[in-house]
Amino acid sequence: MKKVLVLVLALLMLTLSASAEDAMRVVALKGPTAMGMVQVMDRADNDDLKGQYSFSIAAAIDEVTPQIAQGTVDVAAVPANLASVLYNKTEGKIQVLAVNTLGVIYIVENGDTVHSVEDLRGKTIYASGKGATPEYALNYILSSNGIDPEKDVTIEWKSEHAECLQTLIAGGEGIAMLPQPFVTTAQTKLESLRVALDLTEEWEKLQAGAENPSAMITGVVVVQKAYAEAHSEQIAAFLEAYHASVDFVNSDVEGGAKLVGAYEIVPEAVALKALPACNIVCIDGAEMQDKLSGYLGELFAQNPASVGGKLPEADFYYVK
Repeated sequence: MKKVLVLVLALLMLTLSASAEDAMRVVALKGPTAMGMVQVMDRADNDDLKGQYSFSIAAAIDEVTPQIAQGTVDVAAVPANLASVLYNKTEGKIQVLAVNTLGVIYIVENGDTVHSVEDLRGKTIYASGKGATPEYALNYILSSNGIDPEKDVTIEWKSEHAECLQTLIAGGEGIAMLPQPFVTTAQTKLESLRVALDLTEEWEKLQAGAENPSAMITGVVVVQKAYAEAHSEQIAAFLEAYHASVDFVNSDVEGGAKLVGAYEIVPEAVALKALPACNIVCIDGAEMQDKLSGYLGELFAQNPASVGGKLPEADFYYVK
């Protein structure tokens, strides 16, 4: 009897070990990308997807990049332009599975003077994200509206979002460029702060009528190319679960906010207000390729280094 029990326990341990080894290793970033994946996390911990995924949530992209380069993660959420940089640096060893977040950047004002992009002319804008998507997006929107980012506005770059907010609080008035969900957090600390412009909407206005309109894209989900080639069924299942999770947080904001709070991504109260403005999506396939390639093209035109020196080839896009 003891031999049978030992054998059963050994088989169970082997099964659990194999399950852990087979689990897809996924890293999300604290913020909208993790918020969009939260139902998949919950199902993997407590429901029908148990054991299929191993999730971790990173506070900053600096934690994620080495994991991608070293191959210690299979799937990861990264900024859109960084995906292209990594593709070029690894000589095509990563692919984009989906766009997960459209523009989450807003112009906010402690005041009531800005109601159009033109109203930014002559103003000072406090911002963080120099050399990254926020800077390129702001430059594109300003210049496309006839405003020279270097001559017609003053952009004061700060090291982080909180510093922008502190500057507004200290000054009593002013304009800043901030992302969600930090905008919602900021409004709890400065009640007079209002959203003046949605940069995603402004981008879409500029693209209206274009033959192949691009979209303002904040984040994407990438996969190790070798992993995708060896696990096509798992990738398909992940995308299906991911689509369902995005639909869930967008349609059931209260339920989504509870899970976001439970996983300590942001507090539930913040998530409840921020989710509708986070532009969380799951766009894959040909539509993903069209939107992302157009967006990267806009960044490349401003600064080739922002996408890794050259635009990625067709194999960058995971299209099945």
